Amino acid sequence: MPDPRRRRRNQDDPIANLRKWEPRTRLGAAVMAGKIITYEAALASGLPIREVEIVDALIPDLEDEVIDVNMVQRMTDSGRRVRFNVMACVGNRNGYVGLGMAKAKEVATAIRKAITAAKLNLISVQRGNGSWESSPGPGNTVPFKVNGRAASTRVTLMPAAKGKGLVIGQTGKSVLQLAGIEDVLSRTKGQTRTTINYAGATFNALKNINTTRVTNAQRENLYIHTGRKNA
Repeated sequence: MPDPRRRRRNQDDPIANLRKWEPRTRLGAAVMAGKIITYEAALASGLPIREVEIVDALIPDLEDEVIDVNMVQRMTDSGRRVRFNVMACVGNRNGYVGLGMAKAKEVATAIRKAITAAKLNLISVQRGNGSWESSPGPGNTVPFKVNGRAASTRVTLMPAAKGKGLVIGQTGKSVLQLAGIEDVLSRTKGQTRTTINYAGATFNALKNINTTRVTNAQRENLYIHTGRKNA
């Protein structure tokens, strides 16, 4: 069986799916009617995002990547049963990223389900210029040091100067690239060889930026912007 890990998946056409979409929720109906046209407005509505078409409509340029595929075998009275556990990451490389997991009897089905789960777990990413080495102006690093944890794995993300690149392992790099982070320094502790925990800890670090209290003055000094950044 070919290894589908870290391979772009472009088989599904979100635009074609939208043409057939019949909203089943209040938020979906509002998006379909054009009353909500941004992802931030959808979050601010307070309504849960339960339809993947909402995400496809508001952020049509999402890419997806398979982070990990794990085959699980179990013996039962009827014989050997095989299931696939998949973790996938989605992002538009410009301020939005999501991480999701799913399982299924077939790997392709598990991948599709994981991508859907990642879209329904999408977050806005705050970026800024938090490195003392950088000259004043907007940046694409994390605005300040932040920690994330998944099981025994811990990831610390720190601001880096423009042009430094992503100083982090490949799993964390995949998540940050899809989020639109271009420069970062990092420290890791725990079982970083466990791919799903490493990816989860990196994602949780980005998520924790949004829960950190920042004053308006700090936001201005660090050039913090949330979500999509216009060129």
